[in-house]
Amino acid sequence: MATASTESGPEAPVFPDYMTNPNAVLADVNAEWRNSQPPDYSKTRKFFSETKQSSHTAGSLPELVENLVKNWEIEASFKTRLSDWRTIDPETFTFAVNELKPCSADHMLRVGTYNAIITPCDYYDPEHTDFHASHKTFKRMMPSFAWEVLEVHSGPPVVSFKWRHWGEMKNDYVGRNKKGEKVTVKANGQKIDIQGVTVAHLNDKLQVTGLKTTFDSNEMFRQMDPDGTAMKIIPEQDEGTSETPVEEAH
Repeated sequence: MATASTESGPEAPVFPDYMTNPNAVLADVNAEWRNSQPPDYSKTRKFFSETKQSSHTAGSLPELVENLVKNWEIEASFKTRLSDWRTIDPETFTFAVNELKPCSADHMLRVGTYNAIITPCDYYDPEHTDFHASHKTFKRMMPSFAWEVLEVHSGPPVVSFKWRHWGEMKNDYVGRNKKGEKVTVKANGQKIDIQGVTVAHLNDKLQVTGLKTTFDSNEMFRQMDPDGTAMKIIPEQDEGTSETPVEEAH
């Protein structure tokens, strides 16, 4: 880890900008972006500030970890050239959820973050949903889906932390289930709040080399449809309904 000399004591560590600024990678103008330009996170950041549970001290380990993960999510969702991802080591990076087989950075680049973390169920199946459709499904339903670190249990090079991911179901959910059927759940305006634990392995440059996340990916769908009665199958001939446009990134 790089350090900086000071006149009055031990050298202080120097952290990469993606650990000190949650929006650092949005300034990477020479990167290849999915929509030819960096995404707009302003509404999500505002929602985060207004509804977060934790307020971390500037420069504290929880804030550094939170910023790192937020920048990683931006890169994983919107940078289309793996060599532009600054938050990871592309050669060694792996991502795993629960007991599923770890996937590579290249796999995540192809399928997207949602498809990499959600297991097949009656509401959604990654096998029937590509990268674009997955982001459209969830970002239309929850225009803002904020993320925060709640607790950090250990520091680098192996960082274990508890997190929270939350939003409001403002628009109808429309997705493909494990049978390939198109399903919908009417918007209920309620908060969706999921939590989990992640273990991140960092190299000496403070880039992520591995993420292992443990959480219940079906919890989001249970909160969307608490009684299990709101989901409806949409006949194929009725699919040409109007859709709420996706306004911005998560």
